[in-house]
Amino acid sequence: MDEVRKKELTEMAKKLRIDILEMLCEAGSGHSGGSLSMADVFSYLYFSGILNVDPKNPDKKDRDRVVLSKGHACPVWYAALAEKGYFDKSHLKKLRKYGSILQGHPDMRKTPGVDMTTGSLGQGLSCAVGMAIGAKLDNLGCKIFAIVGDGECNEGQIWEAAMAAAHYKLDNLIAIVDKNGLQIDGFTKDVMNTEPLAEKWRAFGWEVIEIDGHNFDQIDSAIGRAIETKGKPVCIIAHTTKGKGVYFMENVCDWHGKAPSKEEKEKALASLCGEGAE
Repeated sequence: MDEVRKKELTEMAKKLRIDILEMLCEAGSGHSGGSLSMADVFSYLYFSGILNVDPKNPDKKDRDRVVLSKGHACPVWYAALAEKGYFDKSHLKKLRKYGSILQGHPDMRKTPGVDMTTGSLGQGLSCAVGMAIGAKLDNLGCKIFAIVGDGECNEGQIWEAAMAAAHYKLDNLIAIVDKNGLQIDGFTKDVMNTEPLAEKWRAFGWEVIEIDGHNFDQIDSAIGRAIETKGKPVCIIAHTTKGKGVYFMENVCDWHGKAPSKEEKEKALASLCGEGAE
C-alpha cells in the first residue's frame, strides 16, 4: 500500500475514534474498548474502495454486505457510516436516545447502511452465512464481511455457522475476528480459552490469515488474499488492542462496556492527538 493512501486511512481511523468517544460520552453508556479496537479495520473497509457500496443507493442489490456480529461495538460502525455519508453526523449525538436511528445495537430497520440487526452474540455469523448462500443463488457476485469478537467465539452457534460455511464452499464470505484478548468478564483465555483459535477455524474448513489488525499493509494484503480465495470461506484473525489509541483504556477490561465521562473524554482525545499520558 502506498504511503499516501496509508496516511489517509490512518487519519480516517483517528476520526472514527474521535467520533466514538464523542458519541459515547454524549450517550453516557455504550462500549468503548471493542469499538476502538476495530477502527482501523472499519477505516479500511469503508474508505479504501474495497467495498462495493453506495451511500446514495444503500439498497442496491449487488452491494457488498457487512454484518457486525459483535453488535455491541456498533459505535465504530455508526462512525464509519456517518463519515461515508449514509446519514448526517449530527445523528451521532443521539446514540442510544429514544427514537434515534442509532440504537445500542445495530438495527436494519432504523439505520441506513446496516444490513442485519445484531446483538445476541453468535447469531451474526449465521446471518452472514445465509446472505452468502443467497448471493450465490442469485449470482450477485458480492462479498459478505462478518465482524466477529474473540469472546464471541465462545458461542456454539459460531462454530455451527463456520461448519455450514465450509460445507457450502462460501468463498464469498470473509469473517474478521477482532482478537483483542478481552471480553466483558476478563481475559478471553481465562473466561473460556478458545486457543488455538487459528487451528480451530482451519479444522472447520476455512482459509485462515493472521494479521496485526492495526497495520494497514497487513489488512490490505489479507483482504486482497481473501477476495482471491476460491472454494472455501476465509477467516482473518486480526490481533488488536482493546481500547486502541487511548492509553488509559488499552487492555483494560473495565472499558468493555463503559462510556467516558466528559473529563475522561478530554483525556482520551488528548491521547489520540498525541499529547501523551498524564
